[in-house]
Amino acid sequence: MEYSTSLKLNHIFRRLYHTSGFADGYLVLYARKNRTQGNRVGITVSKKLGKAHVRNRTRRRLREVYRLNESRFQPGWDIVVVARSRAVDAKFERLTKSYLALAQKAGILKQM
Repeated sequence: MEYSTSLKLNHIFRRLYHTSGFADGYLVLYARKNRTQGNRVGITVSKKLGKAHVRNRTRRRLREVYRLNESRFQPGWDIVVVARSRAVDAKFERLTKSYLALAQKAGILKQM
């Protein structure tokens, strides 16, 4: 990820969970302004969704969706994406569509 870093600190995840999120059947997206020039992105996949290899695959796919569309996001945001059970078996195109639609609702995509 060229302009972004991973979000790893638990207290930042918890702070984002207390903001209003945007959801659909596949993902939940939480976003909040940060005081940096880049984005920090975190991905959460619950143990309820499957064994470790399933969760890791889902996490890798969501990270790739962000990486491919990174230039479309405004800089200066903390973003947390939570995968729902339908995201595990969803096609990559559907995950991309869902991710970008939620980002649009959250107002974190650049105006084109």
